Amino acid sequence: MQIIMAFDFGTKKIGIAVGQTITRTASYLKSIPAKQGFPEWKLIHKVIIEWQPSSIIVGLPLNYNGDVQHITKKTKKFAIIMQKKFNIPTFLHDERLTTKSAKSYLFHIGGFKNLKKKKIDGLSAVLILESWFSQ
Repeated sequence: MQIIMAFDFGTKKIGIAVGQTITRTASYLKSIPAKQGFPEWKLIHKVIIEWQPSSIIVGLPLNYNGDVQHITKKTKKFAIIMQKKFNIPTFLHDERLTTKSAKSYLFHIGGFKNLKKKKIDGLSAVLILESWFSQ
C-alpha cells in the first residue's frame, strides 16, 4: 500500500487530500493558506512529514478547451518546488472541472451554506486524486 497526496494549488488556499493505492479513494485534509500567492511551506512540510506520501499529485488547472490559465504557470512552479523540496515524485494531473464538480456536490448535500471555500478546496483535491487513481 502506498500513500498518495494531492494538492489543489491556489493563491489564497491550497486544498490537500490523502489517499492510498489499495482502495483508490481519498479524504480531504485541512486546507493550507497561501499568503500573497506563496504557500505556507512549513505547514506543507508538516503534512508531508505526518503522512509520508510516496507520490504527490498536483492538480493542473486548464481552461475547458485545454488552454493554460493565468494560474497554470504558478501551479507548475509549485509542483517543481514540491519535487525539489521534499524529494518525492510529483506529478501534474488535469483538474478541469474539479472545482465545479466540488461546488455542485457540496450544494447538493447542503445548499448554499455548504459552499465554504475550505470545503471546496479540500473536495477538489479529493477529486483530483481519485481521478488520478482511476487513470
